[in-house]
Amino acid sequence: MKICIFGAGAIGGYLGAKLAQTDAEVSMIARGPHLEAMQDNGLTLMEGDGYVNVDVIASDTASFLGPQDYVFITLKAHSVPPVVDKIAPLIGPQTTIVSAVNGVPWWYFHDLEGPYEGTRLASVDPGNAQWDAFTPEKTLGCVVYPAAEVVQPGVIRHIEGNRFSLGEPSGEKSERALTLSKLLTSAGLKAPVRPRIRDEIWIKLWGNLSFNPISALTHATLEELCTDPGTRALARNMMVEAQDIAETLGVKFPITVDKRIDGGAAVGPHRTSMWQDLDAGRPMEIEALVGAISELGLLTGKPTPTIDAVLALVRLRAKTFWTQHETTKVQPT
Repeated sequence: MKICIFGAGAIGGYLGAKLAQTDAEVSMIARGPHLEAMQDNGLTLMEGDGYVNVDVIASDTASFLGPQDYVFITLKAHSVPPVVDKIAPLIGPQTTIVSAVNGVPWWYFHDLEGPYEGTRLASVDPGNAQWDAFTPEKTLGCVVYPAAEVVQPGVIRHIEGNRFSLGEPSGEKSERALTLSKLLTSAGLKAPVRPRIRDEIWIKLWGNLSFNPISALTHATLEELCTDPGTRALARNMMVEAQDIAETLGVKFPITVDKRIDGGAAVGPHRTSMWQDLDAGRPMEIEALVGAISELGLLTGKPTPTIDAVLALVRLRAKTFWTQHETTKVQPT
């Protein structure tokens, strides 16, 4: 079985290193020093007190690899539309694309019974780039739970979690989903096949759409923003607005808003990915995590005043960061 990880950063690297210990033929698409390190020395995964080094096929050119059985896309959501043409050589007639990307997925309304079936979301798929290039029929949903980091080029440290929930947009337990689940399980990962993958998407999204932008704006850890009365109330209002939208779309929430916030507080002094991206000067996943919810509110006729206010603030924060960055650059003499 041929599997390619497109975007071999922290999560992609962790996944690739685990799969490389199975019988699958694993390849990685990466770039820069990380790519060079994998080509020269293999990929090293640090887990607990031990580590393993595996040989993987690493390249920056998908055409070198050819069509795959499964392609995991593990990029940030905003990074995918601009590179669909670079992913295309990996896709053959029988390829399954596993969308392991945070936020509202571009395929969300494919095979979703009801008045919105087939709706396309401009916030996460501008110009229908992914819908047209990948086609939703080839796509398998995936909710990613592990936390990992690239500690140096070619070296991934696993922090916690090992679950990659899978699900067909239609809800069926397809052969392709079950086959991939079996392979991931053989790699030591948890990979349940969910009949209602959208429910699980929203549980994770509940936290991402609120905790991430609030932390980027305040530089408060999860523990701080979930226990401070003001920011806890702000996050709660955002979640309630999102829940109204999701339930209109048929989603069922197995826990309450307050339990979800308590779960965030229990994580402790964690810096969210959006805050980390801001500090590192990387684009933030604003549209997939927050802008898409605002778009869904307009689609379903549900008001999102709190979400819209926070969205406006974090969009401006991103804009002013880059403006300040450009104006403070040292000019050549």
